[in-house]
Amino acid sequence: MTLAPLAWLPQGALGILKEVARHLLRRPVVGVAAIARDAAGRILLIRRGDTGTWALPGGTLEWGEELRAALPRELAEETGATVVAIGEVTGVYSRPDRDPRFHAVTICVRVEVAEPLAGPKNRVEIREARFFTADELPAEFAMGMRDMLDHALSPEARVRLE
Repeated sequence: MTLAPLAWLPQGALGILKEVARHLLRRPVVGVAAIARDAAGRILLIRRGDTGTWALPGGTLEWGEELRAALPRELAEETGATVVAIGEVTGVYSRPDRDPRFHAVTICVRVEVAEPLAGPKNRVEIREARFFTADELPAEFAMGMRDMLDHALSPEARVRLE
C-alpha cells in the first residue's frame, strides 16, 4: 500500500496548502501572459476585477502545468477565447515591483485567438474581455503590462529579458 497523505485532503484544502507554501517559500511565481490577437490584428485585453484596469490575459502556472497548457487554459477562463495558434515568446519580465501581490516572473507569448468570446468564467476576478485596435488601447494598464504590450507590438522587437 502506498502512503499518500496529500491525496486524502479535499481538493480545496490542497489548493490553499499550495498558496500558503508558495508564500512561505518566498520564491517568485511563474506566470504567462498572452499577446493575443485575432485574425484582423485586434488585441485581446481583460478588465481586472480588483483594480478595474486593463491587462493582458494570463495567470500563474498551476502545479505540474506546462506553459503551453497554461496559455489556452488562462485564455479560456479569462476571455472565453479559443486559441488558434501559439507563437513566439516576446519577453520574460521579472521586476519585483510589477505586481503588488507577489514577485512574479511573467513570460509573454504571442497567441492567435478566434472569436466569439464567451466572456470570463469568474466575473469577480475578470469583469470583461474585449478586442481593441492599436489606436483604441486604454491608457492605463495593470501590473506594468503596457510596456510588455508595447514591446511585443514593436516591429523590431526581440525577446526582452528583464
